[in-house]
Amino acid sequence: MNCTFDLAHYRELVRAAQFGGYQFAGFDRAPQAGDLILRHDVDLSLDAALAVAEVEAEEEAWSTWFLMTRSVFYNLASTEGERTIERLRELGHRVALHAVYPHVDLDERFDSVVAWHNPDPEFMQAEIPGAVNVMNEPFFDPRRYRSDSNQHWRQGCPHEQLAGAEFEWLQLLTHPEIWVFEGTTMRESMGSFLDADRAARLEHLRADRIDLS
Repeated sequence: MNCTFDLAHYRELVRAAQFGGYQFAGFDRAPQAGDLILRHDVDLSLDAALAVAEVEAEEEAWSTWFLMTRSVFYNLASTEGERTIERLRELGHRVALHAVYPHVDLDERFDSVVAWHNPDPEFMQAEIPGAVNVMNEPFFDPRRYRSDSNQHWRQGCPHEQLAGAEFEWLQLLTHPEIWVFEGTTMRESMGSFLDADRAARLEHLRADRIDLS
């Protein structure tokens, strides 16, 4: 299996977990043996989020999507943002808050679950009144946590361990932009994202009746 960061391999990851007998779980109860808690922090692109979410739904999987209210890259109050939340729910996924410290902008759009954006050690595991912090016990255990941050698995791609049911349970964090936009390095993937973002913004300008002739 080729451990590239693309949608084909993401599908293989999901299938590996199913082969290993894992059940998909969220943050509404303590992890149990055999749980796979799929979590996505959406830092840059709602389109990328939907692309990964559709793959999961095709594989009869579900996950928790952490969306930002203070992103400089997307706007949840826009038509695009509202459509994204609606579609994620339609596909059977859950929607939670990707918060920018110290702001916790929880409202009716989100489950009461928070993941901090670019957390520093001093607040990464801070208690959040009325909400779950995904980096707190019982959901966080370094032995049962994997992340693709900056397009790098620090302990290797987990697909073989998932297929072999080697984790008692696992919280698996991925970032959809890494899997949707082409590139063998983070710089290349971000270049692909910027190219796609430029094309999308040109369409937004046309829709806003801006003369681009």
